This record gives sequence, structure tokens and C-alpha cells, in this order.
Amino acid sequence: MTQEKLKKEKAPKPKYNMAQNAWFMAKTAWTSGEKKVLALSALVALTAVGLNLINLYVSPTILAVVERRAPVGELIATILFFTGALMLVAALSNYAKTNTLFGRVAVRVGLMAKLREKTSTTSYPNLFDDQFKKVEEKAGEAVSSNSEAGEAIWTTLTDLATNIIGFIFYVLLLSSVQPLLLAVVLITSLISYFITNHLNGYGYRHREEEAEYIRHMWYIDDRVSNDTTAAKDIRLFGLRPWFQELYQKAKEAYIAFHAKAESVYIWGRIADLVFAFLRNGIAYAYLISMVLNDGMSVAQFLLFFSTVGGFSAWVTGILGGLNTLYKQSLNISTLREYLEYDEPFCLTGGEPLHAQADRMYELKLENVSFRYPGAEKDTLTNINLTLYPGEKLAVVGLNGAGKTTLIKLMCGFLDPTEGRVLLDGKDIRKYNRVDYYTMFSAVFQQFSLLAGTVAMNVAQDDENIDMERVKDCVEKAGLRKKIESLPHGYETLLNRTVYEDAILLSGGETQRLMLARALYKDAPFVVLDEPTAALDPIAESEMYQKYNEMTSHKSSVYISHRLASTRFCDRIIMVDNGGIGEEGTHEELLAKGGKYAELYEIQSKYYKEGEDEDEKE
Repeated sequence: MTQEKLKKEKAPKPKYNMAQNAWFMAKTAWTSGEKKVLALSALVALTAVGLNLINLYVSPTILAVVERRAPVGELIATILFFTGALMLVAALSNYAKTNTLFGRVAVRVGLMAKLREKTSTTSYPNLFDDQFKKVEEKAGEAVSSNSEAGEAIWTTLTDLATNIIGFIFYVLLLSSVQPLLLAVVLITSLISYFITNHLNGYGYRHREEEAEYIRHMWYIDDRVSNDTTAAKDIRLFGLRPWFQELYQKAKEAYIAFHAKAESVYIWGRIADLVFAFLRNGIAYAYLISMVLNDGMSVAQFLLFFSTVGGFSAWVTGILGGLNTLYKQSLNISTLREYLEYDEPFCLTGGEPLHAQADRMYELKLENVSFRYPGAEKDTLTNINLTLYPGEKLAVVGLNGAGKTTLIKLMCGFLDPTEGRVLLDGKDIRKYNRVDYYTMFSAVFQQFSLLAGTVAMNVAQDDENIDMERVKDCVEKAGLRKKIESLPHGYETLLNRTVYEDAILLSGGETQRLMLARALYKDAPFVVLDEPTAALDPIAESEMYQKYNEMTSHKSSVYISHRLASTRFCDRIIMVDNGGIGEEGTHEELLAKGGKYAELYEIQSKYYKEGEDEDEKE
């Protein structure tokens, strides 16, 4: 996409504005039990204004006491009064700032928990929705650290409140002297702010360009230099000089960018100095004239001149705070949009469904077609398939034929683009989808070992574990001898990414653990989506036979790209070109002499050749 097109494209309008997002954060703090954040933030703002006003009045007040030659006692009392006031307000300010920090962190952590819950419970199709993933990433950034919007917005709101309150006090002070002076100070402050803000925003407007240079340097410095998998190639092919050259070029481009940015920033500083000189010069001249002609005291002169300087800070503080709040509001709005992202499935409503392990159900795909978002053609087209109660069904085909997509449709992870999936004649979209998932015990190509004990991994829970049932499932899976030989038995920890003393199971042992997990769930349907693809054909066949024995009296679906592994099934369907190409038993399909028979002959020939070579060795 060209730069011209990028410039023409408008950023999407946020769903919520600044006021709505500020209210959202206040409501979140209130409902999450962190009400003190609101009170303490207000206290921070009030004490900040209080400290400013005390500092504003302390010198003029003391000077006024000296001017009228008041007794020493009055002077000391005045000094003590301001000293005490400063100490008291400063103490309150420090107390509020220190104690509000914990509440702000707690609110951000609460939002992080909501994001994690959304991610872990969202409808499966959302996980492959590009827009969902973009919103998820941006939402995560909003609460990723103390400086991000999910927590930093409290500082912005507090500073904005401070500046607004201070601005009101200073307006009252200056308007009591001369409204025209107030107008001059306000106009020069606004002009100065907008000029310097525009120039200082150069880096923000060109942040993508800067990020590109940083990505180049980071890739070479971190990903390549510290990647041990690339170490052999770097040494073998002598790539170090080349990477050093690439890094140097990226570094020079990055330095050149900042040199250009600084040349822009300097004009902002010059403009700020010019308007500050103009503002202070006019105010200084006017106030001096009031001292000479209208009898204004030196104390009053000092008070109002200090007010002029401080007034500009309040104005720029308000405008800068609004600018920062707008940017943070965009992130908060994205966070809220993610939490409210549409769910295509009935995850909370829908008709309840209670899985009965001892009951056999019928699952039917009726004229089902499916196309992934953005794809040019259907992955599956007009599939009509019935999984009969208690049937062992095998799904075979070449890689990419659509076998896994078919399983996802049956399990309810995806909804058909066209057609229906029926459970005992009823469209599964009517059911609560979470309830529907309880109908399946599945082992997929990619599975997870939880960071916990063997028992927890089998039960998929850390509470109310039925240990007798765990042991029975492990026994049926053929893994009991291994587990009970370990020092801690069923309390042995798995997953070394968390526990240093966790054990590592072999591929076959892990497969058996997954079988035990599926048996423990005891769902009406058992689904195996090539979980043994990494094993050799004989080991895979033995594993499938084990699953078959352990899941008798249940409806089962087995997927494999090795045709011989599923010959024990009642029926085999071959997925080809997005549809069911062939259907029948293993013997029937061989007798047809079609594509199944052709692939079976190729695979069996390959394995025979491998056996002959082993014998020669």
C-alpha cells in the first residue's frame, strides 16, 4: 500500500469517548472494591493545588508583613503558619500518592484478569479472526505495565483535575487585576502550546518510521545474535560481518531520524521562549505601571506576577492532559471493545445440555459447507455424514484435505458456513456451547501438559480429584507401572517451564497420559485427531487399538493419514477435494480400487521397502 493511500485512510472512530472511558475506569474501581482509588486521587489533586497556592502566597504574604513593619512576633507567626501548612499538605499529598498506587495496580490487575477470561473463554472462531487478534493485542498493551493506559490514566485524570482547579483559582486572581491582562496571558499561552505541541509531536507522527529502525536493530541484536539455533549457520557461512553491517546501517538510520527530529524540536523550544518573553514582558510592564501609577504594593506585584507565570502552566497542563487523556482513552476504548467483542456461539445462554456417558447419541452433518474467513473457496463442500450411536468412524485423506476442519465442525469449534450439525436431530447452535463441549473427549494433534501433577493432568482439575478413578484410567491406558515407579507417584510434577524438578515423559507415555485424560472425562463421543502422527506406523496402530479397546460402547472418530491404522473401524470415509470421496470398510475400499486403494498400496509399499532395507542391514 502506498504512502498516499495510507494518508487518505482514516483511523476508525473509537466506540467510546474520553468521558465515557473515564467513567468506565471510575466504575471499575468502584465495583472492584478499590473505591479508595477515587478518594485518594481526588485528595492528590486537591493537595497539589493546595501546595501551589501556599507557595504562591507565602512570599507575598511575608513581604506584606515586612512592608507594614509588623511586630517580629507576627512575622514569626506568619512564617510558622505557612511552614506548618506546607508540612501538613505535603504529608497529606505523600500519603495519598503512596496509598493510591496499590489501588491503581489492583484495578489494572483486575482488568488483566478480565482480558484473560475473555481470551480463554471466547468462541473458538474468534481465535482465528484477524480483527479479534488485533484488538486483543492492543487491549493487552493497555494493561501491560504501570505506564500504560490501564493504570497511567489515573495519573492523567488526577493531573487534569489539578490543572483545572488551579486554572479556576488563577483566573479569579488575574480577573481581579485586569481582564485584558488575563486575555493576553491566555492567548499567548494557547498559541505557544499549539505551536510547540505540533512541533514536539513530530516523533509521534513518525512513530512507525522510528519503530521500523528499532525492529531492524532488535532483530539483528536480539533474535539473530542471541539465537543459538542460528549459531551454526553464522559460523559456518561467516555471516557475522554481514549482520554487523546490517546493524550499523539500521543504527545510522535511527540516529539520522533522531537528528532530524531534534532539528524540529528546537523550533518548538524557540517558539516557547518567544511567547514566554512576550507574555511575561507585557505582564511585567503592566504590573510595574500599576505599582507606579495606582499604588500597587510590592507584595501584590509579586503575587500577581507569580500568578501570570503559573497561569500559563495551568493552561498548558490542561491542554497537555487532554491530549494525553485522548491517547489513553483510545487504548481504554480498545480494551472495552475487546471485552465486548461479539461471541458467535451461545456461551452463556442457549438450551442446556447434560452429557450422559452411558447414553449413545447420533451426530449428523446435513449439507455442511465451510469456508474460512478471507478464503477464496470452501474447505468443505456439501458434506452429508452421520455418526451412528456406538459407531467407530475413521476419517482419512491427504494433508490439507479438510479432515481436521470436519472434526472441528463435529465438536462445535466451528459453525458451518452452510448447512447444519445435528445432535439427535437438533441443531447444535440451539444448545449452550459450553454444555455441548462436555459431549466430547478429544485428543488433538497438539495437546497441553498442564503445569501440575500427573493426577491433575488426568483429571483436568486441581480440586475434588477422584484418585481411584485417576488410577483406573491410568491403568487402562497402560501407564500405571510407569507412574507408580516415580518417587512421587501421581503427585509427580509435569511441565519444566514452571517446575525445575518436573519429569519428562516420552512421546508414547504422553500419548497414554492423554488417553487416561480422555477416559477420565468419560464423554459420549471420543475424537482422535492424528495425536500419534509423530509415532511410527506400528506404534500408531497399537495406540489406536488401545483407544479402541478402552472406548467400547461409545461413538468414536479417528483421524489418520496412515490408512492401515484405522482398519479396525466400522466405517472409513476418505476426504478428498473438500468432500467425501469414498466410503466403506477397509476391505470394501480396497476392493473398489479407487484412490483409497491407490494410497494404501503406496504406503504399504513404502513400509515394505523400509523393512527390506532393515533386514539387509
